[in-house]
Amino acid sequence: MADTAGMTPDMEALKTRLKATWMSGDYGHFAKYLEPGALEFYQRLEVAPETRMLDVACGAGQIAIPAARAGVKVTGIDLATNLVEQARARAKAENVNARFDEGDAEMLPYPDASFDLVVSLIGAMFAPRPTHVAAELIRVCRPGGRVAMANWTPEGHVGQMFKIIGKHVPPPPIMPSPLQWGDDAIVRERLRNGSSSMKTARRMYPMHYPFPPAEVVEFFFSFYGPTLRAKAALGTTEQEALRRDLEELWEANNRATDGTTKVDAEYLEVIAVRG
Repeated sequence: MADTAGMTPDMEALKTRLKATWMSGDYGHFAKYLEPGALEFYQRLEVAPETRMLDVACGAGQIAIPAARAGVKVTGIDLATNLVEQARARAKAENVNARFDEGDAEMLPYPDASFDLVVSLIGAMFAPRPTHVAAELIRVCRPGGRVAMANWTPEGHVGQMFKIIGKHVPPPPIMPSPLQWGDDAIVRERLRNGSSSMKTARRMYPMHYPFPPAEVVEFFFSFYGPTLRAKAALGTTEQEALRRDLEELWEANNRATDGTTKVDAEYLEVIAVRG
């Protein structure tokens, strides 16, 4: 486990704030529309039954539950208490064997080399100390095992969305941009120590909603922690400005012409082999 000594009061406060952000809204409901893209990412990994897999920042189990259903030995971990509870409830309801723990991607509570595959789908990228995250992902993976990540790129749709949110509600100065995880050179540097090889590829994540862009923005305001909290931090006039900017982005990138919303959001797929 990573050393917690030397964490500043500002960092402790930021971590508390981030946990509250991800526990707000209802990510389990929000993520239902994201499941097709999650499964595309997972299926490319070709995970064999009996593989010991850790899903870091697992949410409500979008890939952990399907993996467990296929016979993978799954452990999921997430910072948000309510999401861990949702994942456990879903595993029980679907009668699949998966373990879900509450915990921090920067301080994983597992021994060295515990897993054959360590995965993070649009999750660990949001932790505030990326060097700690990188070291932990590598540490808990066995030699010859894989670390697999999917991270939003700065140029992609979600990257642009976060830039809009940051314009209206600036992030804390001690928080590095999560979008750095979508930069190929930065990821390679972060995961270089402990990796024997690495492959990256830019992929598109399908974000399809059966309602128009304005309703997608409202959906994000209602269920997605970062947008919900950003809206709550603003006055009425500022909220409307944020809403307009987000609606314009979704309208600009929408490929659908039938009143629904179809946007492809770019992410960086990273596969590193533990040395």
